[in-house]
Amino acid sequence: MPFIRAPKDFCAGLIFVAFGIAAIALGSEYPLGTAARMGPGYFPRILGILLIVLGGGLSLRALRLPGAALPGWKWRPVLVVLLSVVVFGLLLTRLGLALSTVGLIFAASAASREFRPKEALVSGVLLAALAVGVFVFGLKLVIPIWPGSG
Repeated sequence: MPFIRAPKDFCAGLIFVAFGIAAIALGSEYPLGTAARMGPGYFPRILGILLIVLGGGLSLRALRLPGAALPGWKWRPVLVVLLSVVVFGLLLTRLGLALSTVGLIFAASAASREFRPKEALVSGVLLAALAVGVFVFGLKLVIPIWPGSG
């Protein structure tokens, strides 16, 4: 790809476009509605269109302006983050949202070479409080907050 001057931006743009297409495809089964009375398919389609436009612009920009090359692929952080999300999903009903979220943030933070346990724990507690506030109290989802509270 010698005509691509910024491979990192070009690939990021392609990823945005792919997610935009996926959002439109998955949201196409739901009714669109109107701007005044939005249906369940309205947001995914609008978001998909915005992602496609943003990704297309980023990829086209990468053809003209010089930029950074693609970095080498590091498997450890990818696997640690993916595994921590899977463990979060498996433990959510047993440990509750608060403890599962703290564990997720702590474990995913361990993927970084700059991992600091105290900062990860504080971030986990703050994000757990936010998750409980949004999902349990705000959206009224039936998710146990603590072990045995479900």
